[in-house]
This record gives sequence, C-alpha cells and structure tokens, in this order.
Amino acid sequence: MNINLVAAVAAGLFLAFAAVPSASAFESSTNALASGGEPGAARESASRRKPVAARGAQSGIASMYSHRGRTASGEPHRHNALTAAHRTLPFGTKVRVTNRRNGRSVVVRIIDRGPFIRGRVIDLSPAGARALGFSGLAPVTLAVLGRDG
Repeated sequence: MNINLVAAVAAGLFLAFAAVPSASAFESSTNALASGGEPGAARESASRRKPVAARGAQSGIASMYSHRGRTASGEPHRHNALTAAHRTLPFGTKVRVTNRRNGRSVVVRIIDRGPFIRGRVIDLSPAGARALGFSGLAPVTLAVLGRDG
C-alpha cells in the first residue's frame, strides 16, 4: 500500500474523530436550548461548572486494575487495599461505589489517576472489585463521601 495513501487515511480518521462533539457539550447545548438560551452560552457556563463526580454522584463502568509500583499520589499500589483511580477527584477522597447489578457497595479511597478508557468512571483495586462481586467490568454508581481528615 502506498505510504501517502496510508497517511491520508490516518489524517482523515483523525479529523473525523476530532470533529465529533463530546457528550457533555451536547448535553449542555441541549439543556440551554430547552431553557430558551443559546447553545454557546451553555458551553460557556458548562466550562465553569465542576465535574459531575465532584458534585456528588456519577454512573458508568468500573474496571479492576492491577498496578505495580507507586501510584500517581506517590503511595504504593496495594492489591488488598480498598483503593481506586479516578480522573478528577482529589487524592484521599472517599467514594462509595455501588454495583448496579447486585446492589453491593464498598467505600474506596482515591490514590491514582485513571481510567483512561472512554465510558469508564473508576478503576478499582482487586480488593475493591472483589468486595463488589466482579472481576472485570461492572456498571456502578459513585457517591462522593468526602476526604481523609
């Protein structure tokens, strides 16, 4: 295959995916239009709002992850500790994670960053995943409880 053709296809795919609006931008525009405002105004105010997780509740997919060495907070990753990784919550934040399939819940402490896969909201240590009764992926709801004192 011609190298120029490959480069052109890759560039086209990049531009196609870069042009897709995020779900939050879509929701902000939709909410603004529903309230009689302009879509641009909704994007402007949405950028000043805190992330959903910082306001208290978030739903999505949880995954179990295993990590060797130090986490983003500087703590060592312990497989038997009830810890987790979240993209935006401050380190030390305690979160109640509830498995929507079986109703089991566990309180974990945020010590790392992630997950970096679209649709996932939290990465749990193996001990946290076991407490919720899963070993791969599970639909969960998060409730922020506060920070370590």
